Amino acid sequence: MGLFKLKGFPGTGSFPHGIHPPDNKALSANMTVEVMATPRTVTLPLLQHLGVPCKQIVTSGETVSYGQMVGKGEAFVSASIHSPIAGKVKKNAMVTLPNGRRLEAITIQAEGEQTPSEKIWEEMKFTQWPRHGFSNYEPMDIVKKIQASGIVGLGGAAFPTHVKVMPNDTRAIDTLIVNGCECEPYLSCDYRLMIEAPGAIVTGALLTARAVSAREIVICVEDNKPEAIRRLQHAAKQTVVRVAVLKTKYPQGSEKQLVKAVIGLEIPLGGLPADAGVAVSNVQTVATVARSIIKGAPLTHRVISVSGRGICNPKNIFVPIGVSLAEVVDFCGGLRPDAVRIISGGPMMGFAFSDLSAPVTKGTSGLTVLTRDEVDKGAEETHCVRCGRCVDACPMNLVPTRLALAARYKNPELASQYHIRACVECGCCSYVCPAKLNLVQLIREGKVQVNAWERR
Repeated sequence: MGLFKLKGFPGTGSFPHGIHPPDNKALSANMTVEVMATPRTVTLPLLQHLGVPCKQIVTSGETVSYGQMVGKGEAFVSASIHSPIAGKVKKNAMVTLPNGRRLEAITIQAEGEQTPSEKIWEEMKFTQWPRHGFSNYEPMDIVKKIQASGIVGLGGAAFPTHVKVMPNDTRAIDTLIVNGCECEPYLSCDYRLMIEAPGAIVTGALLTARAVSAREIVICVEDNKPEAIRRLQHAAKQTVVRVAVLKTKYPQGSEKQLVKAVIGLEIPLGGLPADAGVAVSNVQTVATVARSIIKGAPLTHRVISVSGRGICNPKNIFVPIGVSLAEVVDFCGGLRPDAVRIISGGPMMGFAFSDLSAPVTKGTSGLTVLTRDEVDKGAEETHCVRCGRCVDACPMNLVPTRLALAARYKNPELASQYHIRACVECGCCSYVCPAKLNLVQLIREGKVQVNAWERR
């Protein structure tokens, strides 16, 4: 594939800085999505999104049906939760998620006749998704349906989608960018969705664009995914949707880097894509929007990847939200004897953890299981040598060592002055650091310090 050039868009198909880590996607990229059977129990944390926890609206002992709302997002920046199984509500549990947050969760035990997960996945794959007639849908009706369905960003950020697509009289949206780059190493769930269910993605993009009143719709895919590009282009025929082929680079899938690559605009620190007249949504998110609007189905399942040389059988799996990660690992044949690290997400932005009793949430894009050979156990942190490699790599034009040192010495005021919140925690700085400094971890701690300092 050549360098991206799309008529009407001044972007070059890339962005300044960034890195080129090995993608390691061959382990799972060619694995067709498999479907997990209905679990005996699901655990649904009341906070699976950015924002305010939802309010539990079912009680212990109550019988619920598949797709029934069990937690309602009453705040504007919140998202409702729906049961992926039919069953009985049990006593609430406390769960610790891979990111360290400990949360109250609704527990549901399967009972009675179930809606097979295979049926839900086949509906996503084989439905003849409509391509036209969306002018009959009022934008606010689409937004309200997205909100009622509990849809959040499924690329990992888990930001409530209805907030992102809410019509805004002060900021007109001209372009919808659908993110299919999936630049995080090892993960391939979005790639498989683009190959196996491109129709749902195109229809969801058209509906999402209708909600934000965007005239231009671009699905962005990196040039190392030719089969996904071909399938999407075929699905988008005779529609206004175009497929943009971008340069393979990390973190190409970051919102601000996508806007730069396609539109050619720099979003200032503290700014949002909407400031440039752009809305950005993940491919799996818009596919879920299609199912919500056309089929009336809430978000109850998602596709995840389980990869790495530490897992017996790397797979892409369609799973019910709330199933335990232990069951997911077992479905993939278990861990290899030399597995030493389990990461929720990918190795660049994910969280290492050890408690497999944690559930799959809306924001779980996958698991990466690394072996001793993949984890450099001999690498020890040394002193910063002021080489500037982190600055050269940072796609946000920050100075990561300054942010990290401000956090290490607990100086939130200085961290704020250095724009610590602008850091997207992509991990480029840690990847290139010859001193092996835990820059991203320090920056995450610094953000917590800044929040506490501002609340005083």
